Amino acid sequence: MSKEAADSFAGKWALITGASSGLGLEFADLLAAQKVNLVLAARRQEPMDRLASDLRRKYGVDVLVEAINLAAPGAATRLKSSLDARSVTVDILLNNAGFGLHGDFLDTPIEHTANMIQLNITTLTELTYLFGHDMAKRRSGHILLIASLLAFQAVPSYAAYAATKAYVLALGEALHDELRPNGVVVTSLCPGHTATGFDAAAGATASAVLRLLTMKPRPVAASGIRALLQGKAMVVAGFSNKMAAFSNRLTPRSMQRATMKRIMDA
Repeated sequence: MSKEAADSFAGKWALITGASSGLGLEFADLLAAQKVNLVLAARRQEPMDRLASDLRRKYGVDVLVEAINLAAPGAATRLKSSLDARSVTVDILLNNAGFGLHGDFLDTPIEHTANMIQLNITTLTELTYLFGHDMAKRRSGHILLIASLLAFQAVPSYAAYAATKAYVLALGEALHDELRPNGVVVTSLCPGHTATGFDAAAGATASAVLRLLTMKPRPVAASGIRALLQGKAMVVAGFSNKMAAFSNRLTPRSMQRATMKRIMDA
């Protein structure tokens, strides 16, 4: 990204959800390096406190920590109210919090699936609405939604997770057009398999094919920030992932499902 584009974020406040691990750590470091002040929000306070201390020392930015279970109903409103009480104006929202569940739909306890839907869809939607409303009033703001390469097709063994990410992608692309006249940029980032704690949390073991395609989290996060600064509607991280997403335009949906099942369960 150009220095001029990066400088446009300097001095602003960014809210990063899911900031205690994975891509959240990379987003935090990348933005802090551009002199962006941060609000870190996730369930686990201790790793966020350590991260906040490191970022303050390295970059001299302000960092606030909000320990909150974002999968709980009403979490978005509570987080917004807390930041309003601290007079923090969020200019950049990174809706990064989320998790996956691997396995057959009927073998997964429905309360686990409902919890995932609450975080991946409901809380993300509420945060986007609450902070997007303020941004539209100010006619300025940036929102990054984290979708997935799995958003482009149905995925047996990740049925509900892929469906949540299809929602995120569709929402983000629509809001890109809806909010653009109000000065708000909405970008959807679609990572492929990334070296985070996703597999362990999902109860999955990466197949040999997935291990070959795995990206490091830093370039994935950087591609999202870059696309947001450039005002893009959507970006797929990584060349091979871009080719995989494009190939879906050329293949029947039944073939897409069969291919994803082989890749995920190989």
